[in-house]
Amino acid sequence: MICPICGEKTRREYRPFCSRPCADRDLGKWLNGSYAVPSDDPEDLERALDEIDDAQQKPH
Repeated sequence: MICPICGEKTRREYRPFCSRPCADRDLGKWLNGSYAVPSDDPEDLERALDEIDDAQQKPH
């Protein structure tokens, strides 16, 4: 099995990763929103557009 983060061979104690750092990087991607499941729900789209509008109106 190959680590999905770096491509190295996996180790049993970290499977499906090769090491703790790769497992932690994957967790970080989940926590910061890099991994997301797309939605076709119109309410989700409307909410996202509202959040973009709100962010653009805030002073930097």
